[in-house]
Amino acid sequence: MFRDAKAFSGFSVDDTTKVKSFYSDILGLNVTEDSAGLGLQLATGGSVFIYPKGDAHVPATYTVLNFPVDNIDQAVDALVQKGVKFERYEGMNQDAKGIARSDGQGPNIAWFKDPAGNILSVLEGM
Repeated sequence: MFRDAKAFSGFSVDDTTKVKSFYSDILGLNVTEDSAGLGLQLATGGSVFIYPKGDAHVPATYTVLNFPVDNIDQAVDALVQKGVKFERYEGMNQDAKGIARSDGQGPNIAWFKDPAGNILSVLEGM
């Protein structure tokens, strides 16, 4: 039924102006804008729709977007240089940079938030 559908994901934000700047200027993604919201163009060819909810926005409590990288230390360092702060989670064994090292049991991963509070990650080993 949906085999040929051009499916896409989406999530809400409270301020599309701040979010557009973050995704384009900080993360370096191609961001389009129209009257309905923002479109993130991903290297995979997919897209993500970001729509405004203003004061009704509630940040996602889960990771909405993952960015695979070849070198997580370099990616984290570059993002920190741009002012990104990495999250720490109770029960997670994270190093000084905020990276949860996998010890071979999955990817190395570090989480951060966009200006609307939605959780994103960089991960290595996927």
